[in-house]
Amino acid sequence: FRTGRGGHYTYHGPGQLVGYVMMDLSQRNSDVRQFVHDLESWLIETLAKFDIRGERRDGRVGIWVDLGPSHKGEHHDLKIGAIGVRVRRWVSYHGVSLNVEPDLDHYSGIVPCGIKDHGVTSLVNLGITTTLKEVAASMRGTFEYVFGRETVNQPSD
Repeated sequence: FRTGRGGHYTYHGPGQLVGYVMMDLSQRNSDVRQFVHDLESWLIETLAKFDIRGERRDGRVGIWVDLGPSHKGEHHDLKIGAIGVRVRRWVSYHGVSLNVEPDLDHYSGIVPCGIKDHGVTSLVNLGITTTLKEVAASMRGTFEYVFGRETVNQPSD
């Protein structure tokens, strides 16, 4: 489906946590770059709760995991978290996604975020046995830590 967020192709499906952040950035110094940095920090802090070192990469969108040197001696980076935002009248839309336990074969038909020559991974693929509910609780806590704001529960149907 076509959306108004940044980036190229993305995937949202079962086994992935998606956080759509609607925030008035005029209350945060109208700084889109800082907001994106905070979204990245949110994912990095969440991954740290599961002893995973998530990292930023210059020139690449998202959060990456370095699995060490490949058989060619190059570092093997895999994407574990995506970021795609849109800002309209200083209000943010869209947000982040974190691969917990998706079927990674679903990515085979796209080039995630337009970044070629790099694969994707998930917590489960990295050997972390957890549930979406546990990761969601961690994301909630780290959101409050990174953004300094309490999250709001909406009643479920």
